[in-house]
Amino acid sequence: MTPKWSIESECERRGRDNVIHDCIAILNGRGVEDDFLRVIGGPSAENVLEGRDSGIDVYWPRVWAARGLLHVWDDVATDAIITATTHAAWRVREMSAKVIARHHVGSAIDAVVILLDDENARVRASAARAFRTIAES
Repeated sequence: MTPKWSIESECERRGRDNVIHDCIAILNGRGVEDDFLRVIGGPSAENVLEGRDSGIDVYWPRVWAARGLLHVWDDVATDAIITATTHAAWRVREMSAKVIARHHVGSAIDAVVILLDDENARVRASAARAFRTIAES
């Protein structure tokens, strides 16, 4: 099952608002049910949950949560996705820029401009796409 299908299936099962709420919670560093991490993280979630990937505090859940918002969005997630652009892990910043681009989050323009100078090339590339998308809309 692809990440998109997993999110869509979870929205059907638990409701779109609940899925978005849990993605926001993860981005904000709050805990959620392990089963939700399994949904958004797939088989890799077990490594995190069992501590083989430095435990639950690693950045992967935030990457997965941002990726969830890539597929199911509501403006209530705006503050969380903007804050995620400042995360120490480049993968979180990159996925946040992708979400901003996909959903034309205009209020994130200042965060995107900062990411244009990110140390990581993939983050810069995602930020450039987000900037163009916002500028064109």
